[in-house]
Amino acid sequence: MLKLYYSPGACAMASHIALEEAGAAYEIVKIDLRAGEQKTPDYLAINPAGVTPALVTDQGVLTENLAIMSYVAQTHPQAKLADAASAFDVARLLAFNSFLGASLHPAVGRALFAKPPLEGDAKDAALDTALAKYRLVEDHLFKGPWAMGEAYTVADGYLSVFTRWGRQAGFLDTARFPKLNDHLDRVQARPAVQRVLAAEGLSAV
Repeated sequence: MLKLYYSPGACAMASHIALEEAGAAYEIVKIDLRAGEQKTPDYLAINPAGVTPALVTDQGVLTENLAIMSYVAQTHPQAKLADAASAFDVARLLAFNSFLGASLHPAVGRALFAKPPLEGDAKDAALDTALAKYRLVEDHLFKGPWAMGEAYTVADGYLSVFTRWGRQAGFLDTARFPKLNDHLDRVQARPAVQRVLAAEGLSAV
């Protein structure tokens, strides 16, 4: 059985959603980031980077959402979580998820979770950067009705993590980001995502 190490509401939710949407046989282990459990020797033995997610498989440990989501999609093809119709479609999905992981995630993370918290001009600049990344997704990268077009993929669960953060922070308003807000509502309404939220002790936002 697969074992996912996660922290509630953190980016590891993307991998959690992928596993649940795939109908995978898995269990979850909560890592309390605020308590520093990601830095304990036991967890560092699993993921030396000291972050979540980490997925233990019978072949070894996978880290990073992009890798875990790709593994889940490929090992559960019946769930159709990745558009594998062509090499171009696979690459397009990878490009979208890479943008989320390498560009949107750090921008939003800096605006919301910098330690020590940003203040004044630095805070405003970080927020402007994060909003510009959301704007790029809203206006150019998001295809509709789902992230990649007509079919739900792992990209949708991944995107929803960061739109949840933006909505919770109060800066992802419906007037400015109608597509992303509609998308978040539809992702959170999916039965698999509802089960993930319940398992992580969260609710829709």
